[in-house]
Amino acid sequence: MGDELDVPHIPAGDHPLGKWVAIFTAIVATMGGIVGHEASHIANEAILYKNQAVLKKTDASNQWAYYQAVSTKSHLMELAKELTSPQSHPGYDEKLAKYAQQKDEIQQRANGLEEQVKAADAKSAALREPRQSLFLALALFQIAISVASVTVLTRQAWLFAIAGLGALSGIGFWISAIASH
Repeated sequence: MGDELDVPHIPAGDHPLGKWVAIFTAIVATMGGIVGHEASHIANEAILYKNQAVLKKTDASNQWAYYQAVSTKSHLMELAKELTSPQSHPGYDEKLAKYAQQKDEIQQRANGLEEQVKAADAKSAALREPRQSLFLALALFQIAISVASVTVLTRQAWLFAIAGLGALSGIGFWISAIASH
């Protein structure tokens, strides 16, 4: 009988650690829900910017195709001018000037669209880091909840400390995401 320890009996439902774990789990789950919502919002925003970039790139590509068509007309007009008599050159010169002006306008529009593509791509890329931080925070919150659940089953307080560290790490990534957004 000398090997027995005198440990006070705490009924299974009344373990004080269980109450703390329940509160902890509720708080961490709530934070996880908020972080999940923020991560989804940022992911949607990044996708929106990426879609804008794709649409602008298509518009720019269409402008460059139009530029090529006008350029081809201009080259054909120059060839026609070379093959005709000098008396008909003024009519060709007017059309060539018109095509040159059109090409300049088209080129400016296409270059402007290309700049918009770069800006939208940059905005999408800038959201990558906060989005990753939020997903890491969410994963750490989920791990903390899992470890806290095991804490209740095993009644090992050190597991609860690990769950707390996981939750604190998640909060750190959450703050990092907010700061970089």
